[in-house]
Amino acid sequence: MFLLSCQHACVLLQAKPSETDLKGVALYLEDKPVSVCLGCDHQPVLPSQHSSLHPPLCHLQLTSHLLLLFLLRALKKRMPLQSTLSGRNSNQAVSSQWDGKSFEQLRQECLQKGVLFEDPDFPATDASLFFSQSVPVQIEWKRPREICKNPKFIVGGADRTDICQGQLGDCWLLAAIASLTLKKEALARVVPHDQDFDSGYAGIFHFQFWQHNKWLDVVVDDRLPSVRNRLIMLHSASNDEFWSALLEKAYAKVNGSYESLKGGSTMEAMEDFTGGVGEMYETKSAPDDLFTIMKKALDRGSMMGCSIDITSSAESEAKTSTGLVKGHAYSITGLEEVNFRGQKVKLIRIRNPWGQVEWNGRWSDNAREWDYVDKAEKTRILQNSTDDGEFWMEFEDFKRNYDKVEICNMSPDALEDDTKRHWEVNVFEGNWIRGSTAGGCRNYIDTFWTNPQFKLQLEDADDDDDVCSVVIALMQKNRRKLRKEGLDLETIGFAVYEAPDEEDQVGKDFFRYHPSKARSRTYINMREVSERFTLPPGKYLLVPTTFQPHQEADFLIRIFSEKKAEAIEMGTNVDADLPEPPLPSAPEDETEEEKGLRRLFEQLAGSDKAICVNELQEMLNGVLSRRREIKFDGVSLSTCHSIINLMDVDNTGKMEFQEFKVFWDKMKKWIMLFLSFDTDRSGKMSSYELRTALKAAGMNLNNQLLQLIGLRFADDNYDIDFDDYLTCIVRLENMFRVFQALDEHNRGRVRMNMMQFLLLSMNV
Repeated sequence: MFLLSCQHACVLLQAKPSETDLKGVALYLEDKPVSVCLGCDHQPVLPSQHSSLHPPLCHLQLTSHLLLLFLLRALKKRMPLQSTLSGRNSNQAVSSQWDGKSFEQLRQECLQKGVLFEDPDFPATDASLFFSQSVPVQIEWKRPREICKNPKFIVGGADRTDICQGQLGDCWLLAAIASLTLKKEALARVVPHDQDFDSGYAGIFHFQFWQHNKWLDVVVDDRLPSVRNRLIMLHSASNDEFWSALLEKAYAKVNGSYESLKGGSTMEAMEDFTGGVGEMYETKSAPDDLFTIMKKALDRGSMMGCSIDITSSAESEAKTSTGLVKGHAYSITGLEEVNFRGQKVKLIRIRNPWGQVEWNGRWSDNAREWDYVDKAEKTRILQNSTDDGEFWMEFEDFKRNYDKVEICNMSPDALEDDTKRHWEVNVFEGNWIRGSTAGGCRNYIDTFWTNPQFKLQLEDADDDDDVCSVVIALMQKNRRKLRKEGLDLETIGFAVYEAPDEEDQVGKDFFRYHPSKARSRTYINMREVSERFTLPPGKYLLVPTTFQPHQEADFLIRIFSEKKAEAIEMGTNVDADLPEPPLPSAPEDETEEEKGLRRLFEQLAGSDKAICVNELQEMLNGVLSRRREIKFDGVSLSTCHSIINLMDVDNTGKMEFQEFKVFWDKMKKWIMLFLSFDTDRSGKMSSYELRTALKAAGMNLNNQLLQLIGLRFADDNYDIDFDDYLTCIVRLENMFRVFQALDEHNRGRVRMNMMQFLLLSMNV
């Protein structure tokens, strides 16, 4: 495959000739697919070996959606917020300067050249450290071999002693790394062991992180920030061990800088280390079936932790009389039910990562309760317990003594053990763009319905119940990386409704009269909001939103279910129902309005009995100025060009009266549509109403196209005036009609060479 290269942070979309639902524009060079950049204004550059190709060898294959998308992007005023880190396959290095080469390819190139790797995407400069402040001391970036004589990647296995906090406020990340060391399979994925400072050393290392439903293989060089020969960021207690310092550097690269790692939750990093989805429960207000929830989570390979809250810094790491430590992260490693004096007792196994200090209450290691348990059952339960800080306690004691439980539910691809039961997962990506799909929460009923919508069908109940267990997680993307651009976390949440039967985007009236079936407990400015629900089998509508309207962000929504569930995005159809207009009436059958228009038309037309674009502008402005209900500053010359392009069937560049009569019939319908949405008679309509207006005009567009139209035609108040509305609807009808004419076999896509495409672009 050959790639059209782009020197800017844009999205490369790829497709194959055989695909029927193209997600990008497939450009064929001698029948080889080439990615076309749709993400920026910069011109793609063909590979040098193809620079001599003659244009007729290039063909475009376009769906109606892509044709509209391509042409509308040429008209845009501003672009929506784009994700700044695109996903790559797990065997590719995240380094735009290295053309997608894998870690091993980069290492071999360095070895062959006899050089040490230097990462241009995350240079050894102050910019990689901080974006909002200057570095207070002189920083030296040193490789491990410059810090000690015999550096090691990992010494004696990765454990908690390898994780010492530096000058950065990222203790949340350190806690997650500490938990990761307890899950050896997950650790081996995040920290590949195919690297060290001995054979094959080239100053390059790699780590794998889950980012927005993709696993990224992140390449970094081993230059680390130091002061007086000591590392100032995360480091190991051993001066010759560097895996943890390099892991932090790779994670900082993914997020844009070390400073971007300030402040966060342990669950955020755990999700990036596992691809799982997080849940948090307050033990004092947890659901009655918390034990069952946790047991099922462990059966599915989930990682779990618990902690005791502190009320002041003085309580941090304070030991209680029962042997528990406040403000400390514990791991949950097992759940069991035992027969005790004729009753079932629920037990939980907990591990203190620091070891030594353990629970000394009921069901602790040598507690007398074990004397009343059947010997075989006791042996089964205790055989996998360790004496390095791991202990059992009764579940009711656990809820009384601990305050929080965090569960990281693992996605199927994160589980190596095939015997584990897997969650079923549906994943969608989307964005909120002001003026089109950033509708805000239910408080803003006029725009709430314009948010992206997803339909979820739950058919099979859980094995042990007649309801369906579902975990819904809404994540906003790349917000850490966007901090340096002044963008922080948005306040986000979601609502779930019983879905109506319709397949199109659900409108405003539905939400006005139907309450939600479930929703996130709160709207909060965190990276991810997640909730567990038990819902009866049925069809549901999921609406993710920001709290206030007009707030832009990219998002990822994941739906974890015990049984397979079907989910689709709503409003994705792109089509048009544009019936052929009736033949214009004969002169003797014209209405009084048509006779008046004919007289005006003939006054402006020359001897060829046709009007040019300037004359059309004069005529429309004259006629429309008499319509007091339409407030506007006049029809622009650009709009008139679009009208002639739509109606000029004989390609004269002018409009004859019969063509004008057909257009005027359309115009009257478009005027009535506009006025129905111009409720305050200001001469403008809300851009959020475009979907409804265009649908009434016979055109269905998806969110991506509506976002582009809103960006092109709406003003800063998300309003569209009459002239821009007219331009929009005329150009859309023109594009749809051209596509339908080219799609002779009604296959939903057309093939054209470059010359045809350029002619089409200029005409529209």
